[in-house]
Amino acid sequence: MKVNIQIDTKTFVRFWLVVIGFALALLLLYSARTGLIIVGTALFLALALNGPVSKLAKYMPGRSRAGSTVISFILIIAFIGTFMFLAVPPIVQQTAKFAETVPTLFNNATNSWHSLDNIIEQYNLRPQVDTTLNDLQGNASKWASNVGANIASSLGSIAALFGATFLVLILSILMLIEGPDWMQRIWKLYRDEDKMRRHQNVASQMHSVVSGYVIGQLTVSAIGATFAGIAVFVISLFFQEVPSNLAIPTAAITFIFSLIPMFGATIGGTLICILLGFNIIAAAVIYLIYFIVYQQIENNLISPTIQAKRVSLSPLVILSSVTIGLYLFGIAGGIISIPIAGCVKVLLEDYLAYSKKERKKEEKPMHRLAKKLASHSED
Repeated sequence: MKVNIQIDTKTFVRFWLVVIGFALALLLLYSARTGLIIVGTALFLALALNGPVSKLAKYMPGRSRAGSTVISFILIIAFIGTFMFLAVPPIVQQTAKFAETVPTLFNNATNSWHSLDNIIEQYNLRPQVDTTLNDLQGNASKWASNVGANIASSLGSIAALFGATFLVLILSILMLIEGPDWMQRIWKLYRDEDKMRRHQNVASQMHSVVSGYVIGQLTVSAIGATFAGIAVFVISLFFQEVPSNLAIPTAAITFIFSLIPMFGATIGGTLICILLGFNIIAAAVIYLIYFIVYQQIENNLISPTIQAKRVSLSPLVILSSVTIGLYLFGIAGGIISIPIAGCVKVLLEDYLAYSKKERKKEEKPMHRLAKKLASHSED
């Protein structure tokens, strides 16, 4: 049995135009990913600061929103600058200390090598060992020849990071100052008041999701950073090799990496263990035990309590959104992926609710007609 499906030319052309347009849109988004990350980060920062800025504006002369925005960013920059001023010196000190211990480690390795050399000669492993050493030497030479290029690339990346950070701050300031005026202009474009109120409700829900998640995540990260700093300070009381000022960079590392969902806390904990291991292995082991215990408390008690009902997403959706965000836009994409997923959920729920409401409106006349027909048939 043969089935012939006839498709007119107009439908065929429309289908492929939609496919090509969708592909071009994805390509355009991927090409502009760096700019989208900057604008998106600025938007999320502006949404998170909108509440404090609005409250501060009430106490400013003339309720100046610009003045409250500038004061808020000055306080943030001052806090970050103070934190960096206190955190960077201990990290530099630990790096210098590790560099000083490298010769000792090399001497110990050399002494161990003499003992290993006898075993190599005994089992006739000299050719394999010489081949391996030659390969390592060749790779080391290649790496050394590329040091200059690597340094230049690193400096360029640092400059790009500072430039992107500056753009984020400027865009966030402008969004906070001009945001309310732009929203008023958008709402004035509506002619249908019911549609306007519906879209205002959706925008309000999305704002609540984003600001609630950002504030909640900052709170969870701050609590984790505080306890991590206290843990390292307590460890320094029992081990003289661990300086007490290492607690500040510990708190900074924990706070920054904890902002990355799912994987960030583990990365931060690993870095801190390595930092403590430069001083004494026992301190790193103790901190590792503390970190595992604290993560269980944070994942099962602290984070659910603070983030409850802020972004009600299933673990599968959260993991999927974070994975996509990390692979598409890097660390910044991982940070903003969950709020974006929450906003998509709000839009989807509104669309489904609106569609259901419209279907009920369409069904009512049909119900009336069916009742009339039923009454006529009874007569």
